[in-house]
Amino acid sequence: MNKKFSNDASLNHQGQHKARKRFGQNFLIDHGIIRDIVRAVHPQKEDCIVEIGPGKGAITQLLADSCDNLSVIELDRDLVPWLKVKFEHHPNFQLFQADALQFDFAQLIKNERPLRIVGNLPYNISTPLIFHLLTYSTQVSDMHFMLQKEVVKRMAAHAGDSAYGRLGIMVQYYCEVENLFEVPPSSFDPAPKVDSAIVRLVPYKDLPYKATNIKTLENLVNIAFQQRRKTLRNSLKQLLTPDIIEHLPLDTSARAEDVSLAEYVATSNLLDSFSASTSLPMKSS
Repeated sequence: MNKKFSNDASLNHQGQHKARKRFGQNFLIDHGIIRDIVRAVHPQKEDCIVEIGPGKGAITQLLADSCDNLSVIELDRDLVPWLKVKFEHHPNFQLFQADALQFDFAQLIKNERPLRIVGNLPYNISTPLIFHLLTYSTQVSDMHFMLQKEVVKRMAAHAGDSAYGRLGIMVQYYCEVENLFEVPPSSFDPAPKVDSAIVRLVPYKDLPYKATNIKTLENLVNIAFQQRRKTLRNSLKQLLTPDIIEHLPLDTSARAEDVSLAEYVATSNLLDSFSASTSLPMKSS
């Protein structure tokens, strides 16, 4: 965000910060839910915790009281001075005024200790931010996020579910996904128009299904779900030759949502072996 805002623009007549739509701000105010989230995270003294979007510090306070290394990333520059004043007395507290979508999370690792990431993620950037964070999966021990309930359903969905798609496949490729509990709109100020949920993501130390080329897997899944009502035989025509489609280790008469993660990875790996052969050429994508 390049446009500057004056401090007065975000404050009401009582000097309180007003949520901004452009930042997707909905501040958590339900103390019971706040405690439930922190209880789910179960922070330990030695943890290296990162909070994305601390807002007014509702969760931040309990995290700061529980661990020795807490870093927070806040985009709204008007909240930064307020957060600094509130938490400056906590040792090893770091605050970054930055866009989490562009942030290098690797810089926060200390003494080779993996990161634990927490956040009430804005609905408008949640999916691209999740994909950005997955690139750090080998440096993260777990992630706990507040997200739109429908997004959490998509992340946890399995083959055959209507919510199953690109997001769920790629998140489950890297992580074990657990839908923990729902959060009603009344828990926020202002109240959003959708229900929320808390999700736990635990990156695998050893991937259950290993793609030889992650870009091939991503491309395959993207193409398969672009027209999810079509059969795979029809949707993959834009990527593969008919000869290759006939050799795929899956039912090409099925739709994209009926194919498991294991099948997508196996197909992706076969495509990599085909691409190295001149006998079964792939189309350029």
